[in-house]
Amino acid sequence: MWGIGKPRSRLGKWLDRRSIDQQALEKASKVSHKTISKACNEKDYVPSPGVMKKILKAVRQIDPDVKMNDFWDM
Repeated sequence: MWGIGKPRSRLGKWLDRRSIDQQALEKASKVSHKTISKACNEKDYVPSPGVMKKILKAVRQIDPDVKMNDFWDM
């Protein structure tokens, strides 16, 4: 089961709906475990623009229509 009992951000919920684990996102985006964990679990966390770009590039390999605003309020 994905995401049971954990507080999740919009990015974390997106990963859960697609049954993608955080480690896969770490590898695809080349972003550290700690940063991916914060991005997936902390609702108020907003990564730096460079990290955001890496994460979005990896996510768009799965869903090309994803926008930054789907995950973070800017």
